[in-house]
Amino acid sequence: MTGQDYHLAQVNIGRLVAPKGDPRVQPFFDALDRINALAEASPGFIWRLKDEGGNATDIQYSPDPLLIPNMSVWADAESLFDFVYRSAHTPVMARRREFFERFRGAYQALWWIPAGTVPTVNDALSRLWLLDRFGPSADAFTFKSRFPKPGLAGPPQDLRPDPWCMGRA
Repeated sequence: MTGQDYHLAQVNIGRLVAPKGDPRVQPFFDALDRINALAEASPGFIWRLKDEGGNATDIQYSPDPLLIPNMSVWADAESLFDFVYRSAHTPVMARRREFFERFRGAYQALWWIPAGTVPTVNDALSRLWLLDRFGPSADAFTFKSRFPKPGLAGPPQDLRPDPWCMGRA
């Protein structure tokens, strides 16, 4: 396979500061359908994890009901980057500290998958573990250290995400 035969998968997880329905997290849930629709209409979007309700917030993958996943697949890193950092998604993401607790460890990971593949939640959790345990690699990386598609040479690239959006602010 060449770099053309791969898509970018992403996962991010977060622990809500309060259960769904609580006024402290309601603005997040109020924006969710709009932001998900924006993602699906964005150039390069391929797939996202969702349940019968159209989002992933009710998918329970851990014993903690406040821990929610978000997963998607994109044609390339630039398309995902543009959605995350250069769209109406950005101001909502910038408010994440109002809705989510600070997370210990890796909460976002990116990795290349063969085109046509749909990642599972377990795939995503293993990428978070790899990133948390060993740091960025070709198997799990971030926008600050994006590895090239398999089959393409080159060092990791820093796409320079806004620091206030990265969880350190």
